[in-house]
Amino acid sequence: MSTQIFVNLPVRDLPASMDFFKQLGFGFNNQFTDDTAACMVIGDNIYAMLLTEAKFQSFTPKPLCDARRSTEVLIAISRDSRQAIDEMVRKAVSAGGSTCSEPQDHGFMYQHGFQDLDGHIWELLHMSPEAPKG
Repeated sequence: MSTQIFVNLPVRDLPASMDFFKQLGFGFNNQFTDDTAACMVIGDNIYAMLLTEAKFQSFTPKPLCDARRSTEVLIAISRDSRQAIDEMVRKAVSAGGSTCSEPQDHGFMYQHGFQDLDGHIWELLHMSPEAPKG
């Protein structure tokens, strides 16, 4: 079995968060979605679990971070092109999200991002096929 990643994020309004991400083109795995959690499919073996704050709190003894005021994690995902990045950011802002920085063009890499309805930061990046190899 290949490794999977599940990023767990607390959300204040699960239906609104699901609608937000649907407007960006993401789908959900209904097998792992109910009124307290939604399994958003990001890619092959990559998922974001959108959890109500109460559900999220049941997994940790620590207080929740308000992502509108503090940053605990930056979620970075690749896109196929610069245009795909700009389009997703446009859709995010149109759906009620916001940008948190200007686009950055590093020549071999282009990045931009958005904040979702709960303030979580999603960084989008596209690496040129000619990008330097490590």
